[in-house]
Parts: sequence; structure tokens; C-alpha cells
Amino acid sequence: MSGEDVIGLAENGIWAILYISGPLVLLALIVGLLVSIFQATTQIQEQTLAFIPKIVAVLIGIVFFGPWMLSRMLSYTIDIYENLTTFIG
Repeated sequence: MSGEDVIGLAENGIWAILYISGPLVLLALIVGLLVSIFQATTQIQEQTLAFIPKIVAVLIGIVFFGPWMLSRMLSYTIDIYENLTTFIG
């Protein structure tokens, strides 16, 4: 296994992580921004107000994006296991 193969494998792994975690991180970012705007306009500086909506949004996001995320993880894992003999030698 050459160095290019290792770098390609690591690159595919990083892209898989970004694809899988991206929707939930983006959802938490959007909800956090909306809560921050709400806190700035109403001058409510409660710390728990920032965390509870993000947790709820991520849980709802897992319900909606969960099957897609699982299929992406499974396809990546199956690809790794199918090409395992070429990685080992």
C-alpha cells in the first residue's frame, strides 16, 4: 500500500465524516444563531436558553437525517471491507 493510497483512504474518511456530521452541525449552527439573535433583542442572558433549543434541534435532526446518515456510514464501511484485501496487500 503506497502513501497515495493511505492519503486517499484518509481523504475519503474525512469526507464521509463531513457528509455525515454536516447536516446536524449546520442545524445546530442555525438554531444557535437564531437563539443568539433572540437573546440580543430581548436582552435575556440565560445560559440554558442557548443549549436546550440546540439539543432539541439536533435530536429532531437525528430523527430526520438518521436513516440517510446510517446509509452513508454503511456504504463507507462496506467499501472499506470490500477493498480490505487491496489495503493489506
